[in-house]
Amino acid sequence: MGTIKQGILGGFSGKVGNIVGASWRGIDYIRSMPASVHNPRTEAQMTQRNRFSLVAKMLKAFIPIIRVGFAGSVGTGKSAFSVAMSYNVRNAVIDLYPDFEINFPLVKLTSGELYGAGNASATSSGGSLDFVWDSDLLNNAAATDKVILMAFNPITGDASYNMDAATRADGSGSLAVPPTWDGELVDTYLALTSADGKLVSNSIHTGRVEVSMI
Repeated sequence: MGTIKQGILGGFSGKVGNIVGASWRGIDYIRSMPASVHNPRTEAQMTQRNRFSLVAKMLKAFIPIIRVGFAGSVGTGKSAFSVAMSYNVRNAVIDLYPDFEINFPLVKLTSGELYGAGNASATSSGGSLDFVWDSDLLNNAAATDKVILMAFNPITGDASYNMDAATRADGSGSLAVPPTWDGELVDTYLALTSADGKLVSNSIHTGRVEVSMI
């Protein structure tokens, strides 16, 4: 309860509502109480935060590819990265709070209307990842389409990629990876862009591969 000093026009001490009265060196003053921050950290809130954190860690390793791969999805107030985040948080995270995991085959690193590559897969030897794919020229595909090869190490959170590794017509290509990945399992991906960069395909997961330096 506040106490009025020196009559109705004087200062007061104590608290009335969210107003606090006090005196310092003979000077009466009042101040409002700071607003409390309501952050209940509910399970729903923590679930969303953890999903975002998990996906962001992976996508940040592929930022140059995300910028190209989701450029066609950018709208008002949205960036390529935010669109990629939104898609992958909704579609590529499994299990329940707090034990979340990324479902790597469902991760999308590029998104577009360019015809993809069928029967794509990856293996490893000699310190590189070796990819193969069908070179069929169906729909809007062209022999000169550029092939993007990608790999993600879920243990270290690092990525390796080449945005101009080969052409569609080549049917195969290789991606160098760090020697420190020897013996580790990595998730591999492939996507394509048109030669002029205006079209991009959906990325596809080409398998989880054990890296071999032999």
